[in-house]
Amino acid sequence: MPDAFEILKERSIKLWSDKGLLNESVRIKTRPLSPEEAIGNPEADDFPLQKGRERLIQAEFRGSPGQAFTDRYGDFEGSLEEVASTASKNNFRRAVFVAALNAVLRHLGQAEKTIHCKDKGPNQCARELTSYISERFGTVKITQAGFQPRMIESLAPNFPLRVLDLDSDNIGSQKFGVTIEGPEDTKDAIRWADLLFVTGTTLANGSIDRFLTDKPVLFYGTTIAGAASLMGWDRFCPP
Repeated sequence: MPDAFEILKERSIKLWSDKGLLNESVRIKTRPLSPEEAIGNPEADDFPLQKGRERLIQAEFRGSPGQAFTDRYGDFEGSLEEVASTASKNNFRRAVFVAALNAVLRHLGQAEKTIHCKDKGPNQCARELTSYISERFGTVKITQAGFQPRMIESLAPNFPLRVLDLDSDNIGSQKFGVTIEGPEDTKDAIRWADLLFVTGTTLANGSIDRFLTDKPVLFYGTTIAGAASLMGWDRFCPP
């Protein structure tokens, strides 16, 4: 059975083909954004972007931007057909595809919020998160995949919370009263939860299938913007 990324890729390529975009001489350029370009000054220094482990790469398609988080980044320039025909065999190739998809769907009016919010935006987003989840899901046990400090800070006082991360510097540490767990704890944390709150970066790093279970999943972040639109996945990204 094809994994979620391959299904997404098939749907994306069909859309691009139906819109007559694959045969056009379309140029897409991606480059790693600095923390200042990506999130501005959020008045905190504990975001993963600021630690340098991951970067946002940005694609532009006919003036419309789309971004993706990745730990393997660099420059790429080519047509959509080249993007579509390249095997998605590592984090860089997947991130290039995802950033391109986000840019194209934004251009087509089929995805929004395809670039990271800046300055006070992350704090405002986190403040709205608790009420959003309470209103939609009630008082639930949440497993969050991905270290997003403001969201953990918002959720921890209000819900039973477990947090998974891939960064060895975070694993085992206490953040806002929550012990950050590693990937070996994923299965147990999923079984324990009523709701999975999952970073869209899982799409680019190839781990998203682990979280597509029978549990409700709420994705967050820029990376998942286009995929959420095409696949019908639930995404939290307030105005």
